[in-house]
Amino acid sequence: MTSISLPKLSPLANPSSAFEELNPKPRLLMGPGPINADPRVLKAMSSQLLGQFDPQFRGFMRETMALYRQFFETKNDWTLVLDGTARSAIEMVMMSAIEPNDKVLVLSFGRFGQLLDEIAKRSGANVKVLEAPWGTVFDLAQIEAAIKSFNPKLVAVCQGDTSTTMLQPLAGLGEICHRYGALLQVDATASCGGTPLPVDAWAIDAVTAGLQKCLAGPSGAAPITLNDNFAKVIYRRRHLEEGLQTKDYAAGAGSRIASNYMDMAMIIDYWSDGALNHHTEATTMLYGARECARIYVQEGLALAQARHSKASQAVVAGVQGMNLKVYGDLKNKMPNVTGIYIPDGVNGDKVRSALLNDFNIEIGTSFGQLHGKVWRIGAMGYNARPDCVMNTLAALEIVLAAEGHKFTRGAGVDAAYQTYR
Repeated sequence: MTSISLPKLSPLANPSSAFEELNPKPRLLMGPGPINADPRVLKAMSSQLLGQFDPQFRGFMRETMALYRQFFETKNDWTLVLDGTARSAIEMVMMSAIEPNDKVLVLSFGRFGQLLDEIAKRSGANVKVLEAPWGTVFDLAQIEAAIKSFNPKLVAVCQGDTSTTMLQPLAGLGEICHRYGALLQVDATASCGGTPLPVDAWAIDAVTAGLQKCLAGPSGAAPITLNDNFAKVIYRRRHLEEGLQTKDYAAGAGSRIASNYMDMAMIIDYWSDGALNHHTEATTMLYGARECARIYVQEGLALAQARHSKASQAVVAGVQGMNLKVYGDLKNKMPNVTGIYIPDGVNGDKVRSALLNDFNIEIGTSFGQLHGKVWRIGAMGYNARPDCVMNTLAALEIVLAAEGHKFTRGAGVDAAYQTYR
């Protein structure tokens, strides 16, 4: 038998700490996500638990669906929240739609495009990847040529990829996909809420998202929306588990979805009026997801998106005022995350550690070819506020000056403040 070495796991430094009450140090989370949850979301999550078939709870499920229809600007019936992180939603939707050897075109312009490729291949797809250099996005002509050449069943793309901080324009893409008989699945985990995503107007067939960025919630629940065309592709593969089958049950014509938990057809049944049992709903996460959408819709989509845009402008003005260079194509930059080149002679990890340890502020590095080359500052959700942005920039000025970076002290925060004024 081949020798296998498992990863190392260091022992708990202080075993008695496991019996102490949780009391994390306060942190201002200004990285690419997660961010600080809105206190109203945390309050909602402390509400009384209910059984998953309690009429009250089924009512909350319907309310959550209605709120996310407004959030996604869609009339799709199958707009709901999945139990799991945003990644689980990508996989659940993709695995349930893709049958073995189906053609999938993945549009990749960063690390999370690579993730779509990974999940599609694990789902058994015949995958073609169209790549754009990191720091750029695609134009529609490139995509149309690839679709025409490959003839995929599904086109998968991230709207925003936090690894590169780039935002792919989506207007017109759905129409192109449908012209060639392809479905369009969009991963909007990093972007939804920070930038427009009118699902129906842009003819997007499926969108998956997460709470932990612009929606100002915790990771662990994933809002999605599927139009009827996409839902029918999934429901064609409906195969009930044995314990739920009745004498008049007839399986769908498609192949059985490989995962029980990731079976979107059974989850459609679960959220339907039939309330067919699939799993025990994560009650507190549904409460949190409902509150995230309620807060956002109550603020108004246009106002919330403008708030994120203003925060982005302030961050960009601030870092440029510190003699720092913003990463990537600024015309296609995400409004909620900003990439910043680490200047020569500055230890990027040391700066991040100083921000965390001395100021309780977290910013991010990046992945792959950008690891150690850029910082990423996120200003989104509950943290897309002037005080969060200004405090982060002020702390960064102090730390950069201590590291010997040359710039005019105060120029960054002044530039950001003028943006807000």
